[in-house]
Amino acid sequence: MTSFTVDLNADFGEGFGAYSFGQDEALLPYVTSVNIACGWHAGDPHTMREAVARSLAAGVRIGAHPGLPDRLGFGRREMAVSPQEAYDYTLYQVGALQAFVHAAGGKLAHVKPHGALYHMANSSMDIADAIARAIHSLDNRLLVYGQSGSLLLEASRAQGLRVVSETFADRTYQPDGKLTPRSKPNAMLQETDAAIAQAISMVTRSAALTADGGEASVVADTICLHGDGPHAAQWAQAIREALEAADVRIQPPTY
Repeated sequence: MTSFTVDLNADFGEGFGAYSFGQDEALLPYVTSVNIACGWHAGDPHTMREAVARSLAAGVRIGAHPGLPDRLGFGRREMAVSPQEAYDYTLYQVGALQAFVHAAGGKLAHVKPHGALYHMANSSMDIADAIARAIHSLDNRLLVYGQSGSLLLEASRAQGLRVVSETFADRTYQPDGKLTPRSKPNAMLQETDAAIAQAISMVTRSAALTADGGEASVVADTICLHGDGPHAAQWAQAIREALEAADVRIQPPTY
């Protein structure tokens, strides 16, 4: 009998107007949860509606992916926002996506901050607490996706929210369990086999690869499959098939 389970998630709906981004349609068969951009770092009302419709048709769980108001930088540049601003930004964006999901007859399942906001919530308890309070004030049944070991998970638990610990198949880690910054060498795994080995190791042994060839301790409730690489869909398929072959059940978290 299978003793390990994991959710596979992907960021979704990150186009804007006439511009597309990522491999949304190609990833859908391999993931169990999606995080839909809420119109700030990416997305707009039309792409949000369409992303919700595609996700519901595919039967995957829908989450909100709120980011910083920095479309030019794709939400990946830190901004000097106050905790109150982080609260307001989160509430505004998650509420907007929740409206589209409700209108389509679905149910919003979780929230995962995007980009710089995600990393700011990993390292600042004030920002993490503000995001957690915003989610709790909107719907305390929502799950919170955050990086394994992050302050966001700690702050969310303190608010009585259920958390989902996230890991990354295509990124290397530091010995303390934090991701290797993209600006540093060896931050990304380049080979499919390495990503597969890491995914299986994170789920079955709670161990991720470090940039120096060692291991870091992680908790893998969900694995993020990035959709913006040239081989994103092929990697997603290969990782899912390898996990299933290793007797890992692929399913979304309960909510």
